[in-house]
Amino acid sequence: MKKYMSVLKYSAISLSVLMAASSYASEADDFVAMAKAKVKAATIHNSEWDGPTTGPKAVTNKTVVFLASDMRNGGVLGVSNGVEEAAAFIGWNVRVLDGQGTVSGRTSVFNQAMALKPDGIVLGGFDVKEQSAALETATSLGIKIVGWHSAPKPGPIPEKNMFTNITTDADDVAEIAALAAIAESDGKAGVVIFTDSAYEVAIAKSDAMAKLIEKCAGCTLISVEDTPLSDTSTRMPQLTTSLLQRNQGKWTHSLGINDLYFDYIGSSLNSSGLPMEQLPRNLSAGDGSQSAYARIRTNFNQTGTVPEPLNLHGWQIIDELNRAFSGVKDSGFSTPVYLVTPENIKFNGGEQDTFDPDNNYREYYKAIWK
Repeated sequence: MKKYMSVLKYSAISLSVLMAASSYASEADDFVAMAKAKVKAATIHNSEWDGPTTGPKAVTNKTVVFLASDMRNGGVLGVSNGVEEAAAFIGWNVRVLDGQGTVSGRTSVFNQAMALKPDGIVLGGFDVKEQSAALETATSLGIKIVGWHSAPKPGPIPEKNMFTNITTDADDVAEIAALAAIAESDGKAGVVIFTDSAYEVAIAKSDAMAKLIEKCAGCTLISVEDTPLSDTSTRMPQLTTSLLQRNQGKWTHSLGINDLYFDYIGSSLNSSGLPMEQLPRNLSAGDGSQSAYARIRTNFNQTGTVPEPLNLHGWQIIDELNRAFSGVKDSGFSTPVYLVTPENIKFNGGEQDTFDPDNNYREYYKAIWK
């Protein structure tokens, strides 16, 4: 009888273990299914304009200085082009100054900008916390400040004297990039994340991506590599070789906070001697550079990017400055996430190697300003 009871007890325990395992497997499957659904939604081509349609008419005779954190960064370059294009239509003067990727350089050009006594200053990729003192000085001079990628979240930053910060929400961008790796791997990704701790936006993205990979039951977060964007050309080849040697067979996906990392990862991957199917697939949480588009189009060394609509953001910057000059609140507009893949790359400006939404945004802004 005791033996019979022990068998029953063992059977009950086994059934409990099986039920728990089944529940765990079901949750894991549900997570991967959620990842695939969200990724699919983020790749759909949508031509509807969801930005502002009302606002103040254009004010005249304004001078704006665009402060670039680093003009080697394709995102910053793209936004500056959009600012100049929109300003030309509205009749404003624009001056671009390059911080050249260093704190001292950014501080120097901020001081140069204030000496020019412009009506507005745009922080193109400047971290708002880094330039707190200069922001206070600029505000005291009556200069209106708009940021691009100056903080992880879009919208006003009154405590830093910033009228508004323009960005696609960093958490949303990071989520789609990480979910794309999970979806591509069917929930079995081995991930290395590349970030730059000099930027609050970058850390917000990499932290969010890491948390999602850790939530994926069958995925492995191999490491988070803190590598300055300004040093990618010198650091990435050697770092890539080292990571391949330590994690051969485990490293299936890379997630970068910017496409720039993958500009310099290819040489080491291509010379590794490993077959293509054993090389990591690279996905970027911003910004959609021309070189990234070229890689994605051929499905070689990069499978996706979550780009910013850089030119659109340039037009939005001018619109937000016009609102600031007119004494009204910001538009509250934030662009939704969009994942570029080999399958949808021909849409939304992809044929020109850029994310330029097919939603007629220029005409909507022109109608507001007229």
